[in-house]
Amino acid sequence: MVIRKDGCRYRIGDTVYTAKSGDILMIWPCELHEVLHVPEEGSEFIQFSSTLIESNTDLASASGFLYACHHISAEEEPELTAKIRQHFQEIGTFYRRNQYFSETRCKCSLYQILLLISEYVLQKQENKMDRSHTFDPSRNYIRSACNYISEHSAEDLSQAEVAAHTGISPYYFSRLFREYTQMTFPAYLSEIRVQNAMNLLADPSLSVTDCAFMAGFQSTTTFNKAFRELTGCTPREYRRMQQD
Repeated sequence: MVIRKDGCRYRIGDTVYTAKSGDILMIWPCELHEVLHVPEEGSEFIQFSSTLIESNTDLASASGFLYACHHISAEEEPELTAKIRQHFQEIGTFYRRNQYFSETRCKCSLYQILLLISEYVLQKQENKMDRSHTFDPSRNYIRSACNYISEHSAEDLSQAEVAAHTGISPYYFSRLFREYTQMTFPAYLSEIRVQNAMNLLADPSLSVTDCAFMAGFQSTTTFNKAFRELTGCTPREYRRMQQD
């Protein structure tokens, strides 16, 4: 969200943010939030699916830190906020023009925004670390796990198997994975599978059942429930919308 006028006030979780013109506010998936006061045309926002983060191993492995960031001050970070505002403007331009590949262009600009915020957040995190630059392997564990899950999501994959692949105990893996991704392993795997199923549904030669099993779901009931929870519609409804 880009703040256009001073005095915008939002509650995100238990924290109230009073933002100034040029500031950036982020409300992440499943966060409770409330608009307390916004002047007319005081802010501009972009809403997007959390799968853009969860299906990207780089972002997913850093999401625990990413989701902890809600406010970037234009006064403190003028260069960063200016770049983010520029990409916001690009998205608006691409959307209004509605030219070929406008959706792809919008997603590219959105990824640029997420990349800028992620680099900012991780840089701040690294600055808090011991000045001796002691190596922390946790991020590499999660990055390796996310890559492995992405590559093997269509298989009968278990948390124990992924933990063994990363070389840490299942208990430690479970705690670390949730800390970094803000999701449990089953929820993360389910969303990856739904994302893959969405791509498969674009092929009219495949039945909905084919898509479910090819994506890694063990039953159509589980598939339909997970798909509706993530997208708000059934697989058949999603397919019809894509065909219209």
